Amino acid sequence: MPATDITELSSSEQTFLDPYLPSPSAPSASGKSAKLPFVTLTYACSLDGMIALAPGVRTALSGPETKSMTHYLRLKHDAILVGAGTAVADLPSLNCRYPGAEFDEQPQPVIVDPRRRWKVEGSALGRLAEEGKGRQPWAVSLGGNSDEACKRLVVEESEGGRMDWETVLRKLKAEGIRSVMVEGGATVINALLAEPGLVDSVIVTIAPTWLGQGGLAACPAVTTVDGRRVNAARLADTTWRQFGADAVLCGRLGA
Repeated sequence: MPATDITELSSSEQTFLDPYLPSPSAPSASGKSAKLPFVTLTYACSLDGMIALAPGVRTALSGPETKSMTHYLRLKHDAILVGAGTAVADLPSLNCRYPGAEFDEQPQPVIVDPRRRWKVEGSALGRLAEEGKGRQPWAVSLGGNSDEACKRLVVEESEGGRMDWETVLRKLKAEGIRSVMVEGGATVINALLAEPGLVDSVIVTIAPTWLGQGGLAACPAVTTVDGRRVNAARLADTTWRQFGADAVLCGRLGA
């Protein structure tokens, strides 16, 4: 999408979004702001809750108005985080093309890559960094040595061989990252929805389309209490607004 197609948001659109975005004077809603960055979870989905037609299939859902919104959100965060699957399938730029954005306002791209699937060499992120249009990306991986072309933050495996998200966020905060915009994909979204205490705000774009059965859903694991199934997660302090043909929902994820 050419940079000229990213337009400034109206003052009312900015007013709608800003209460859900990080502020230097506002503490993290999780109450852990001293050790963790402010985390905004944001993604686009279809009317049937799908974020892609299938795993690994790049699927455009956002209209031009919400694409401009995405770049406004990027302007407001220190870092953008995606999983390795999204980095490989979507070839994202993860830079900010909002009108007037300077290089020092570019967010830090972060790829969560537990098994080292993603390589900076030949990637869109690496090319944009070489062209001075974005920052050199970082990666977060499990164990091992960091000897790659990009900076890697190494975390230890938690029980079950998974990546512990609180540890990841603490690592980023220790590197000076005060706010993180999480853009997907499904594995990352679902993992963070299962740990609501780590997320401060959620901003979801809902496109007026159905992707159909077999799509890739934003859907956290089943939660049970005393053997009884309950809601996996629920938003509070919600508000809605139309951006072009899309609807945007903002809310806070209760712990």
